[in-house]
Amino acid sequence: MRRMSRLAVVLAGVVSAVLIAPTSPTTGAVPSAAKKGDPPPRHIVYEDYDSAAEFVTGSFDGTVATANGLQLTTPIGQRSYTDPFGDGSAKTYDYGTWTSPVVTPDFDYTELIASWNASTPGDSWIEVNVRGTAETGETSKWYVLGRWTAGDQHLHRTSVSGQRDELATVLVDTLATVNDHTFADYQLRVDLYRLAGTGDTPSVRSVGAMASNLPDNKKVPVSPSGGAWGTVLDEVPTYSQEIHIGEYPQWDGGGEAWCSPTSTAMVLDFWGMGPTDEDTAWVDPAFDDPQVDHAARYVYDYLYDGAGNWPYNTAYAATFGLEGFVTRLRSLTEAEQFIKAGIPLVVSMSFKKGELDGAGYGTNGHLMVIVGFDDSGDVVVNDPASHLIPSNDEVRFTYDRGQFENAWIPHSGGVAYVIHPPTVPLPPRPAEANW
Repeated sequence: MRRMSRLAVVLAGVVSAVLIAPTSPTTGAVPSAAKKGDPPPRHIVYEDYDSAAEFVTGSFDGTVATANGLQLTTPIGQRSYTDPFGDGSAKTYDYGTWTSPVVTPDFDYTELIASWNASTPGDSWIEVNVRGTAETGETSKWYVLGRWTAGDQHLHRTSVSGQRDELATVLVDTLATVNDHTFADYQLRVDLYRLAGTGDTPSVRSVGAMASNLPDNKKVPVSPSGGAWGTVLDEVPTYSQEIHIGEYPQWDGGGEAWCSPTSTAMVLDFWGMGPTDEDTAWVDPAFDDPQVDHAARYVYDYLYDGAGNWPYNTAYAATFGLEGFVTRLRSLTEAEQFIKAGIPLVVSMSFKKGELDGAGYGTNGHLMVIVGFDDSGDVVVNDPASHLIPSNDEVRFTYDRGQFENAWIPHSGGVAYVIHPPTVPLPPRPAEANW
């Protein structure tokens, strides 16, 4: 389960999600105009840059778009950086930047989550930033959404605190407007760093952002069928976070808090990807499922002190050749489109004990994997909490559709990790495209 501290931070600024607008029976698309009396729409849009043709729509400073992604070429300067979780010594890094064009959704947004797929060999890393234009016409400062590296031998990946101003704040991995402000547009900026004097060149295969504006209703109605009732991706393996309790407490306290990396590891193994035996050789051989320990270590956010940073999990998955991003879905109707496409989803939710029949626990924040739907439309999941007995055999559950939807949509706003191979296409996009 996620740490309570992380959820408390996020909920402090989250505009809760809610009553969905009328949907089509297959895509969950939000209509362009709601009729009087309709519930308010849940506005969500996702936009990314994942090819040379798309990167060239932005601006380059010391970077270039190649077939392997955005790369650092001739640095535009140097930066002295002291890793706050290192030995206290400063290092000098060469850097270059790429800045996206201005993206203007068809609505004013209140939250934004960025995602990226990158490679950071040796002592190299990336920093992802965002700025927007407020409804007042004021352009915001650049907010840091993550300082990320795939490893932890040279630098510690971290979110950045203390960024709140009059317009917005950053809650670990989420930009959230404050003081009733909204943003009309945004730009992403990616800074690529390598240790000065080395050839360790980072590359970014994709970078994108999900922007949303969600009404503040506390309940959602049960969504209609999206065509996946009776479809279950049985091949998704079942891993319990509970069997890892006490293992490597330096990374988010051990297995009790490892719902996110455990869920990510399940999806990686479903796709036949993940760390090799050599990669996990550092894990105590007495521990089962060392790929879970590996995931916990390499998604860990040192400032947040947790393994539940959403884009760090999808970025970790992408280091194994997959594509991963964070978005929000409007309903289980939309989630069904991914199951029909053969893609399991990791979803973020919270609920009180008794609100999700069969769970037997309550949580301030938890992640699990949607693997399908039974013939009645109820949700089949791999729930890593395995609360009854700490065992991989106690992970597969079926939860009531309406209860599950209300534990997911109003609480995290429908946050989902989408992780898939490049060869497996995403389902058709809804009119207001949130993937």
